[in-house]
Amino acid sequence: MTSKCSSYQKVSCFHLTYKPWYLWLFQSHRRDASFERLLTMPPQRKGVLITGATGGIGAATAIAFAKTGQYDLALHYNNASQEKRDALRSQIEAAAPTFDPRTGTPIPSKPRLEFYQADMSDFASVRALHAAVIQTFPHIDVLFNNAGSALGHQGVTSLASVPIDIFEASWRVNTGSAILLTQLCLPAMEAEGWGRVVFDSSVAALTGGSVGPHYASSKSGLHGFVHWLAGNVAGKGVTVNAVAPALVTGTGMMGEEGGEVARRMAGSELISVLGAGPA
Repeated sequence: MTSKCSSYQKVSCFHLTYKPWYLWLFQSHRRDASFERLLTMPPQRKGVLITGATGGIGAATAIAFAKTGQYDLALHYNNASQEKRDALRSQIEAAAPTFDPRTGTPIPSKPRLEFYQADMSDFASVRALHAAVIQTFPHIDVLFNNAGSALGHQGVTSLASVPIDIFEASWRVNTGSAILLTQLCLPAMEAEGWGRVVFDSSVAALTGGSVGPHYASSKSGLHGFVHWLAGNVAGKGVTVNAVAPALVTGTGMMGEEGGEVARRMAGSELISVLGAGPA
């Protein structure tokens, strides 16, 4: 079951459910024992790890968390400049409230904010990322597997133009690294009896999209994994979900707004979406 929405800037997106995409980061999908525990949990900050945090969706999500005043932020980046990281830090610090939105009481300090570099195509680097984060943060309560890449192959028009090595590399970046990081973070969530894992998939996983077959296949692989894992940990206080945005401006994948890549992909995405249903 899917629905169309426009909940992020200039985005049109498809969801696996009718909830706005960002609500999966804060809410349980069922009112069960874990939900009741959530209602009675003490007002202490939780740790959030966001991969690809300096991109458009990652940065917007980090700022959204900061506005609640309830989360410390571990933000992953690959090659973002110091200037870009400093700008995001300033935005997050400006967004953090002075008073707790839940109680109205003063917040004595700003949320903790740390940046961590890792190459998500390298599983050793992913393991090092997790090790570095848990040295600073007591535990990771929320994991947003947001990092992704088209590896420089966008608007593909022929299967022959994408080498098989690019398919394999796409899986490592878009699928394998997210699964590995979840494997590393999940035991602590299960031990705590509370956790949230969200995968940033793509409408390409449902329609084929406009980036290319390597990207679509790597994102579709997430959906089967999410279905399996969600059922596996549902009784342990951990929820697992995926969101499937369409084209998002302000991301590296789209290139410069109004540029050739953005125009070509936007045109083919419209054809893909309009052509997905029955005539």
